[in-house]
Amino acid sequence: MGKSVTITPATNDDAEQVLKLQYLCYQAEAALYGDYRIPPLTETLDELRAEFDRGAAVVARLGDEVVGAVRGAVGENGTAVIGRLIVHPRLQGHGLGARLLLAMEVRLAEGGAPVKRFQLFTGHRSEANLRLYRRLGYEPVGTEKVSARLSLVTLEKASQNPAPPAVSSATTAR
Repeated sequence: MGKSVTITPATNDDAEQVLKLQYLCYQAEAALYGDYRIPPLTETLDELRAEFDRGAAVVARLGDEVVGAVRGAVGENGTAVIGRLIVHPRLQGHGLGARLLLAMEVRLAEGGAPVKRFQLFTGHRSEANLRLYRRLGYEPVGTEKVSARLSLVTLEKASQNPAPPAVSSATTAR
């Protein structure tokens, strides 16, 4: 039997692998919108590490390889903003993105600051992302035109204080 994917909190030691995976994963988004200067492709390692320090991040591992990640932080108003959900292209379409997103919701809800709602955004042409988010209970609450090629769709769902096991211990799927 092959290796299992585990989801654990990210550490600064994961930052370089996350950044490389992010660069790989966002190529398709950049092509979709005709813009290779999008923030996920221009973010530096220092910026990523600073974001890890300010908020929460979880990674999916297949052995020692980081094959997925997501980040988030809770604002003063109780809105937990989740972003940069990535899954290695060879593993997409198998539920790993949903597992990562749900793990991040749990991590943020258990992080101490009260969470009233979860919020994320994606480009208006990113149909797979929109389908995933809707399937997990997110509803569109606004659209912002960023450029002639891109509008960002903001989606939210109310916090229900999810009760799955804490992300601090590895969860495994086969």
